[in-house]
Amino acid sequence: MSSNLVGMAPDDGTPHDEVDRIVAAWQRERPDLDVRPLEVLSRVSRLARHLDLARRGAFERHDLETWEFDVLSALRRAGAPYRLSPGALLTLTLVTSGTMTNRIDRLADKGLVERQPSPDDRRGVLVQLTPSGLARVDAAFADLLDTERTLLGDLAEPDRTQLAALLREALLPFDSPHTP
Repeated sequence: MSSNLVGMAPDDGTPHDEVDRIVAAWQRERPDLDVRPLEVLSRVSRLARHLDLARRGAFERHDLETWEFDVLSALRRAGAPYRLSPGALLTLTLVTSGTMTNRIDRLADKGLVERQPSPDDRRGVLVQLTPSGLARVDAAFADLLDTERTLLGDLAEPDRTQLAALLREALLPFDSPHTP
């Protein structure tokens, strides 16, 4: 960390963001602490907030809420015929069974999914995208990708690749099947 971070971000001609100012203030106030983790994780947190707002906007343009897109996109990624068991949807969306039942009910009421009997289990049911649900999730996903490209702005492709690799490395311990 540069020692010239005293009151505000250093004036060395490079652009500075709000995190630079936060780090500088903490460094000034608590020089006994290593505040460098803020340089990475505060930026990730701020970017996540901007991403969440942008994603919500993309989904709203297709009359979807974030949770609706999550369920519909899980079904879409399953491949044709775009159906999964409620249990598989639970695993993919990390919600409780009661929440998933409510979500399936609401999506079915909107005509975006339908319940079908499972061919493998007489008591089981599968959730399947309707043609309307398929069209809606495909359009929302295309809009989402355009939105996310805009968020990445002028970040060059090699930098995007490097950033993706670094973020993957940071996330692996959390996504490991052995993580408590």
